[in-house]
Order: sequence, then structure tokens, then C-alpha cells
Amino acid sequence: MTTVQKNTARRLRKGFTLMEILVAVAIVGMLVGLAVTNVGKILGEGQEFSAKTMVNDSMKTALLNYRLAVGDYPSTEEGLKALVVAPEGKTGWRGPYLDAKGGRVPVDPWGHEFQYRYPGTKNSDTSSTPYDLFSMGKDNKPDTEDDIGNW
Repeated sequence: MTTVQKNTARRLRKGFTLMEILVAVAIVGMLVGLAVTNVGKILGEGQEFSAKTMVNDSMKTALLNYRLAVGDYPSTEEGLKALVVAPEGKTGWRGPYLDAKGGRVPVDPWGHEFQYRYPGTKNSDTSSTPYDLFSMGKDNKPDTEDDIGNW
């Protein structure tokens, strides 16, 4: 085989064969299929993480700041609204303690209000957080398995 023939043969072998292209398309198809079937799971975990962050960080900090200013946590009747609007008869309120648009308390990732009880039924008076603060989760029912709380 001459040098010219070898160079011509190499140039002809540089492209992909039909079989290689079909295998690549099949692999990409399987990856897309896996991604599409797991999108719901990925987004669901993001919502749970967001709710946990709100309960255990953002809202906890706001409640602690309220307690330091007023002297105690808001009652169950006052609720989380006390973090946004001063409750009647409370001295020392220096809020709002939450960044609330339009005077509304932030909602959980499913669009439901966070639940608050003081004193708590799941957390005792002796704990560092004697209140219950939780999201009712996707099912929007309290005291079920999907609740995301500070206990």
C-alpha cells in the first residue's frame, strides 16, 4: 500500500459509523428518560429542604429576636403574625422580625401557612425551643408523617 492510499484510507475512517451514532442516541435517550422520571423526586426534596430551613433557621431566629425584645414568645392566639405586626398590649416590640411582603407571614413551599403553638405539645418548656413550629407538608394536615417541624 502506498502512502497516498494509506492517507486516503485514514480520511475515510475518521467519521462515525451508523452503529456508533445509534448507540450514542440510545444512551442519551436513556439518560433523558431517567432525568424525566426523577424530576418530581428532585423537586420534592427541594421543597422539604426549604421548609426545614424556614422552620429551623429563619423563623427560629425571628422568634428568638421577638422573645428578646418582648420578654416571651408569642402566644398561640397571637401566632406568627406577631412577628410581622405588633400585637396589642405588648411593650418592647421592635419588629417586624420577618421580611414579610404586605404584612403577611411567609408560607411553606406548598403555599400553606406555617403552624405555631406556644407552649408546644411536642417540645417541652425545658427545651431550648418551647414552642412547636412546623409545616403541615404536602398533605396540608397537621400531626401526620409528612410534617416538617422543629422537634
